[in-house]
Amino acid sequence: MKEKVILAYSGGLDTTAIIPWLKENYDYEVVCCCIDVGQGNELDGLDERAKLSGAAKLYIEHITDEFVDEYVIPCVKAGAVYENKYLLGTSMARPVIAKKLVEIARKEGATAICHGATGKGNDQVRFELGIKALAPDLKIIAPWRCNDTWKMQSREEEIDYCKAHGIDLPFDASHSYSRDRNLWHISHEGLELEDPANAPNYDHLLVLGVTPEKAPEEGETISLTFKEGAPVALNGKEMKASEIIAELNKIGGRNGIGIIDIVENRVVGMKSRGVYETPGGTILMEAHTQLEELILDRDTLAYKKGVGDKFADVVYEGKWFTPLREALQAFVESTQKYVTGEVKMKLYKGNIIKQGTTSPYSLYNESIASFTTGELYDHHDAEGFINLFGLSLKVRAMMMEANKEK
Repeated sequence: MKEKVILAYSGGLDTTAIIPWLKENYDYEVVCCCIDVGQGNELDGLDERAKLSGAAKLYIEHITDEFVDEYVIPCVKAGAVYENKYLLGTSMARPVIAKKLVEIARKEGATAICHGATGKGNDQVRFELGIKALAPDLKIIAPWRCNDTWKMQSREEEIDYCKAHGIDLPFDASHSYSRDRNLWHISHEGLELEDPANAPNYDHLLVLGVTPEKAPEEGETISLTFKEGAPVALNGKEMKASEIIAELNKIGGRNGIGIIDIVENRVVGMKSRGVYETPGGTILMEAHTQLEELILDRDTLAYKKGVGDKFADVVYEGKWFTPLREALQAFVESTQKYVTGEVKMKLYKGNIIKQGTTSPYSLYNESIASFTTGELYDHHDAEGFINLFGLSLKVRAMMMEANKEK
């Protein structure tokens, strides 16, 4: 019997060409595995295409809820944003995809896993760290790094290779953006974006929404309800987190929310430029932030910001299945016990405008915060506090003044 390889299969030209390449160079039985994390109609026609290309079998694993509940929501709770802008759409999906590839490999008795990530990107790191953490015995094949056998360097060459192996597919050689899509976001790289001096061609580029200029002239007000840090209702209607994100994508998209143009630092050492659309995720992260600022005490909120930054780095670098991520997430979960309440926002031409936040666990006390004197706060107490709080400054100033006189 031939050894089996599990191919992370998207149905695109790259992974389609990889099927005959694996059979030709490794004599493997190729089992394709497509992981559905909310990429929509990209799954259409995959079964026929995989078998036409020579695959022995195709798995399509629908795991959108698992992706959202176990990977996305922990990042929302952590406030994990990479380099202040990137909401980790691709990064969050890679570990759960790696996990499913390993599960299928075990089920099929495969000896290897193959992915189509390039040698310049982050995804090769994320896939392979996930696989190594979960199945260190499995061989990993990355065709784009196999210089001796993978000779294709363009779409034209991949199409010719497929045709030479009797595979006539509906792909053309026209260049387009390199995209990655799931329920949380869609990323765009390539074409004019490769030069940071160029403005993005948004009319040609956007998939999930419109630019702020093309958004409606009237704002749209929504409310989000959270329980222990997780979203549970949109506009008063209880839904699964995945359903809330899907609906927020529509609402945010039509209001020009969540479009970012970023030059980021990749794990492999280079800078890359991309445009990300994350309409629903941007709204959800902002609502969660607004609720936390009402509920968390000063010290916890300040410390959690640093934890969120580290959490983002860990996820971006593909280190999901590590003790550090588990420890960081345990801290985050402990901070979310009372992050329960409702956040109202107006969406208007790319902006998210506060409309009021309420929580039974709010630390905002009107009696204290009001300009009028309340029972819990005596203005005269501030004088002694300031004297002690500023004592070190005063002592230093006195020392400096004394030394001037010498």
